[in-house]
Amino acid sequence: MKIYKSIKWLSIILLTGLALLFYGWLEARWVKVTPVVIESDDIPRSFDGKRIAFVSDIHHGAPLSIERVQKLVQRINDLHPDIIILGGDYVSMEKKYIEPVYRELGKLTCKYGVYGVLGNHDYYVSGELSKKMIARTNIKLCDNKSYWVRINKDSIKIGGVDDPDGSGPILDSTIYDVHRHDFCILISHRPEYVEHINTDKVDLTLSGHTHGGQVTIFGLWAPILPTEKAKWASLALTRESQKYSYGLSHPKPGIQTYITSGIGTQFPHVRFFRRPEIALLELKRK
Repeated sequence: MKIYKSIKWLSIILLTGLALLFYGWLEARWVKVTPVVIESDDIPRSFDGKRIAFVSDIHHGAPLSIERVQKLVQRINDLHPDIIILGGDYVSMEKKYIEPVYRELGKLTCKYGVYGVLGNHDYYVSGELSKKMIARTNIKLCDNKSYWVRINKDSIKIGGVDDPDGSGPILDSTIYDVHRHDFCILISHRPEYVEHINTDKVDLTLSGHTHGGQVTIFGLWAPILPTEKAKWASLALTRESQKYSYGLSHPKPGIQTYITSGIGTQFPHVRFFRRPEIALLELKRK
């Protein structure tokens, strides 16, 4: 009888584990569109209601095929965003994935431009080759540089900072010509960079890197997160450690930040209550 009960409970545990693993595998492929409203007094009238599609952490490689990248590009284009922003980490592990992913990302289309930065994994594989391939696309690379986006007589600034694994972030080269009442979007692959912003010129930061925790406790807590000091990831046991996990927040007065859950995964290649997403930001003038 004891042996029977032991086999029964082991079978239940095994089947539950397999079911959770299968669900996690499915969720990693279940991309959602997340609407996000960004309100600010600095948003010009011509940009009121304009939409920005923001994606990050595609991690094209063996776990995320080029066919899935193609479907992602088509889905973004079908949303007809006014602006597209890319948050870095386009590839994982091998150089052979670099050319195909940028070939597909080069097919992104929108009215006012595609802007992006590189992430730490892009530099781990080959930052030099990634920059070479980006130069062949319509993507405006924003590593320590920025661009004015103009509609009628109004304009906003979109810029970015380079990853610490690249040349390192230099904010001044991005916002040197921004005034206090301009609306400025800063792309930083790593979300905790906002702690280093000591100016009132930046209104919104957009980041990825965390995957929103990727595997969470029912979406309420991310036990493992990458940190500024840890190269890969570390336990996130305190409330403070969840500060730069996922979603829209106001980490500093006058600055909003949105951290996306991204598209791809790192090992283990599953997700649990943190679906991959295309964040669709709508600008609203207060």
